[in-house]
Amino acid sequence: MKALVLAGGRGTRLRPITHTAAKQLVPVANKPVLFYGLEALRDAGIREVGIVVSDPREMLQPDSRTGERTTVMVNSQAEIRHAVGDGSAFGLQVTYIEQEAPLGLAHAVRISEAFMGGEPFVMYLGDNLIKDGVTPFVREFEAERPDAQILLAHVKTPWEFGVAELEGDRVVRLEEKPQQPRSDLALVGVYLFSACVFEAVKAIRPSRRGEYEITDAIQHLIDSGRRVRSHVIKGWWKDTGKVEDMLEGNRMMLMGLQTDIRGEVDAATEIEGNVVIGPGSVIERSRLRGPLVIGAGASIRDSYVGPFTSLADGVVLSRCEIEHSIVLERSRIEDIPGRIESSLMGKDVVVCGKETRPRAHRLMLGDSSRLELS
Repeated sequence: MKALVLAGGRGTRLRPITHTAAKQLVPVANKPVLFYGLEALRDAGIREVGIVVSDPREMLQPDSRTGERTTVMVNSQAEIRHAVGDGSAFGLQVTYIEQEAPLGLAHAVRISEAFMGGEPFVMYLGDNLIKDGVTPFVREFEAERPDAQILLAHVKTPWEFGVAELEGDRVVRLEEKPQQPRSDLALVGVYLFSACVFEAVKAIRPSRRGEYEITDAIQHLIDSGRRVRSHVIKGWWKDTGKVEDMLEGNRMMLMGLQTDIRGEVDAATEIEGNVVIGPGSVIERSRLRGPLVIGAGASIRDSYVGPFTSLADGVVLSRCEIEHSIVLERSRIEDIPGRIESSLMGKDVVVCGKETRPRAHRLMLGDSSRLELS
């Protein structure tokens, strides 16, 4: 069995972070979201993976110093190729499949036909987090041998997802983002297909939004008499397309953390709970309350870092408080009188304070931003 991982898309709900980075590479617990999916596929016994990537695109981005908007090229494909390489670091063999435009999930399946070579495969959306992995799902498909199998989860907002109707474990109807959902069972973003899916993706037409929908392809299988079964997951799952979902994913992944301190921590620093500190990091006169992770080469002085926080390599904190947040590489937060919470900050961000004392700040800052709080 092979796998198809979708790593295209523009990540509009995570802007401005995704103005300069692929959404699948935004880290959760200091590990890119995409890596969790690749590891889950490896753990399920899959070795050959095709990763669908998009062409570079132009974006208008404000200059952090002048404020003027300039055109920049965002090449998430190159970023993903650099981060994943040939897959050997994950125990995988990776082939990259270029999608010329964001034409939908079914289109991504269609262009992967030659790579699959007639084998069954798992399709995994690269911005999904499934805490317990996909191994039971894959084993079920191998045992039952349906034409397709979809992973479902109960959700509170089914109108935001593709929604399934079931008779037992058999799928009888799918609808993409319905205004009046017939169930609360949403498609999670992991699918297993036999080779017959290629007939279906060739038979459907674009939807109203101009995309080839995977829900339409699966419905075509159902209408053609093919056997499509479901698996309703009981564990934790998130589509990390929004900031609040990224932070929730960060919280869940940090829950299983074990203390591992490789940096320098002075005697005046207090540590509570499970904390990971990378090599070369220096912690002075601070309080760390886990679970939290600090990358390599960070500097934390006279600060409080609270639970469910991930600080990437080279982050500098001085005289500030932060919790339940994600801060990416080389960002600096200094002299903030109130507590920063529930925030996502990009790379090379500078946040500094003045004399006023707000009680809390909620921030989402893109790469190379500078914010002065007053």
